[in-house]
Amino acid sequence: MNDVRIGYARCSTDQQDLTAQRDYLLGARVPEAGIHLDHGLSGKDRARPALDTALAQISGARQAAPAGTTVTLVVPKLDRLGRSIRDLHDIADEVTDCGGRLEFAGKVYDPTDAMDKMFFNILATFAEFERDLLVQRTKEGMAVAKAKGKLTGGKPKLGPAQRKHLRELYSAGTHTITDLQTEFKVGRATVYRIIQAADAS
Repeated sequence: MNDVRIGYARCSTDQQDLTAQRDYLLGARVPEAGIHLDHGLSGKDRARPALDTALAQISGARQAAPAGTTVTLVVPKLDRLGRSIRDLHDIADEVTDCGGRLEFAGKVYDPTDAMDKMFFNILATFAEFERDLLVQRTKEGMAVAKAKGKLTGGKPKLGPAQRKHLRELYSAGTHTITDLQTEFKVGRATVYRIIQAADAS
């Protein structure tokens, strides 16, 4: 039986390393060309370029694959796919609705199996809980720092004119995300936030 395997991995900050997750995917028989990585993007953000590419590739491969071919989206852990219960269900449904399979932690998820559904829901709940706990601790730490006079509010990395210029370069198609990172000396997540803020306005 033919098996098309597409991998996805993510880390939340620019300081984190994706090497371990990439190695996991390679060990799980995902070819290098089929690995998609989001670096410096939170799991709470549904709009992630590499994830969107991976999902599109799953759908395209499923449509083009001959009979008997399995198409699988492989992730090291479920929380790499998302940190929201709703988003995780939506992503899993998107994969299975187009005829693909979702595999995490070495196990293929079967949405028709009661035990698999329970296991998925437990892991999704923990993923969201861990993120909520981190947010709560961060807020508490900031409140303590502010009360001690150690936190006066951070200055934006880029001013309004710089953010406008960044968006103009991106819209013109003359600069890639990597080019913009280098040009403005900011992380990939910052570039995406500025672009997405423009889209939402």
